[in-house]
Amino acid sequence: MVMSPETEVILSVISYSLCSGSLVLVNKLILHYLHFPSLVITVQLFSSIFLIYGANMFGVIDVDPIKWEFLKPYLIYTIAFSLGVYSNMMCLNTSNIETVIVARGLSPLIVCALDPIFLGRELPSRRSVAALSLIAFGALGYASTDEAFITQGLSAYVYPFFYLVTITFEMVYGKKIVKSVAFKTVSGPVQYTNLLGWPPMIMFAYLGGEFDRFAVFMQENNAQTLGELIRVLPNGCLALVVLGCFVGTGIGYSGWWCRNKVSATTFTLIGVLNKCLTVLVNLMIWDQHASPLGIASLFLCIIGGSLYQQSPTKKMFADDAAKAQAVKDKDLEHNASDGETSNQDREEAILKQPLIKK
Repeated sequence: MVMSPETEVILSVISYSLCSGSLVLVNKLILHYLHFPSLVITVQLFSSIFLIYGANMFGVIDVDPIKWEFLKPYLIYTIAFSLGVYSNMMCLNTSNIETVIVARGLSPLIVCALDPIFLGRELPSRRSVAALSLIAFGALGYASTDEAFITQGLSAYVYPFFYLVTITFEMVYGKKIVKSVAFKTVSGPVQYTNLLGWPPMIMFAYLGGEFDRFAVFMQENNAQTLGELIRVLPNGCLALVVLGCFVGTGIGYSGWWCRNKVSATTFTLIGVLNKCLTVLVNLMIWDQHASPLGIASLFLCIIGGSLYQQSPTKKMFADDAAKAQAVKDKDLEHNASDGETSNQDREEAILKQPLIKK
């Protein structure tokens, strides 16, 4: 189906927002039953691989072949992706959802500074600077009301800070490889990210002692095998795990689609703004949320994000692209004129030859 560029941008933003906003809440609910963040993510990654190749087997979608020139750039991205997912899950396991969202809300401030350096964007306008400042002010206002920050101090923000650093690098580098690595199918980025993502998560689970705790969890539930454990787990927990696997696959496709359509800073802001729905749902069904003043500070971050305007591409980059195209067109015309001249000379030489040679 052919869509206009505007329609593609709108649909990619909506689909990514729904998946991203819901996955945070679903994973928070899963961790309420299963306190194994790395193992939960590993299950979601394996499920995505199974869904992708299963759909390819039945001819529903196409996938790209595994190539080394694609593995190298995506290996670096996958390390950042795995660290970001792990720190995100540890934030959800030790803090409330709003703390995670504020850590994500500060990331546009850093990405905005890196966008002109690495991705050829102009510096943000005054309105955009004011919007980003509003986000920072809201984040500081939230931190002053957060009970975890008041009681634990800066130690409560170790994982959120680590998440901020990794998500910033992931946003900038992810946009860079989207522009440099050309896949033939839309499944390429999702396929490579999931295939390369599960080994680091297994390592995080081992280093975090999750395998030992999972063995104790099985003993407490009188389960000898995974099948027996599945039978004794609550139906709500199983439904959430299955839902998380489908939403995790959806965020892979919608995230890379949206990243390909907007700038790195805009993509980062979308990830912040779509959490508005998460906050509203969290207030209705979950009791681990911030105070009213903290929620107001959080919505101040969201308002600041809505006022942000995407910076255009730098003029010199656009001029270089136009000059390169002009040179290319000129070369084509020159080659065409040379071809015509050589053909004409060849024809004249043939006409000058005698009809009969001795």
